[in-house]
Amino acid sequence: MIRLVIAEDHNALIDGVKLLLEKEDDIQFVGYANDGEKLCDLVKRKRPDIVITDIRMPVMDGITATRNILKLLPGTRVIAFTMFDQDEAIQQMLEAGAKGYILKNSSLQELLKAIRTVYSGENYFDAGIQMPGQLLNTKQKGLLSKRQIEILKLVALGKTNQEIADQLFIGKTTVETHRKNMIRILNLKGAGELLRYALESKYDFKN
Repeated sequence: MIRLVIAEDHNALIDGVKLLLEKEDDIQFVGYANDGEKLCDLVKRKRPDIVITDIRMPVMDGITATRNILKLLPGTRVIAFTMFDQDEAIQQMLEAGAKGYILKNSSLQELLKAIRTVYSGENYFDAGIQMPGQLLNTKQKGLLSKRQIEILKLVALGKTNQEIADQLFIGKTTVETHRKNMIRILNLKGAGELLRYALESKYDFKN
C-alpha cells in the first residue's frame, strides 16, 4: 500500500486528487497540508511513502519543505506538482531531492502514473517540461522514465517519430517532446547522439 500526503494551498485541487486516489486499491491518502510548515509536521506524524507538494506555498515553500522532509526521513519520495515549468524551479526541486516533477495541467491519470513510478524507485518527469541538462549526465540514466525507455528502444530500431507514435498509441508531438527531454537528460548534443546512445545503450532491447 502506497501511503501518500499532499501539500497544496487550493482545497479544490486537494479534493480532486483525494477523490481520484480513493478509487485506487494500492494507494492510501493519509493527509494534506496547505503550507510547507504544516506539511513537514504532517510527514513527521504520518511518515508517508510519497509526498506530493506544490512549490509556491505560504509560510514555507515546497523546495524548503522537501529539503527538511528528506533530511528527517530520507526514504520519503517527493513529487513536485506545480504550474512552474521554468528551469530554475525544476533545478531547485531536483537539488532538494525530489524524484518526480508533474505539471498541474497534466491529467490526474498522469499523476497516478508518477506516484507508482516514483514509489517503485524510479524518477518521473512530466513530458511537458524541459529538463535542465546541466544538472544531469550519462551517469544518471535512471532518470529516464519507462515511456522514454520504450521510445529509446524504438529509436534504436530506426523508427521515425510518427512510427513510434503509432506503435505506442501516443501523439507525434509527445514523442518529439520525449526525445528532446532525453537529449537534455542525457546531456547529448542532438538527435544523432541520441541514436548513437540508443544503439550503445545498456538497456536490453529484447525485453
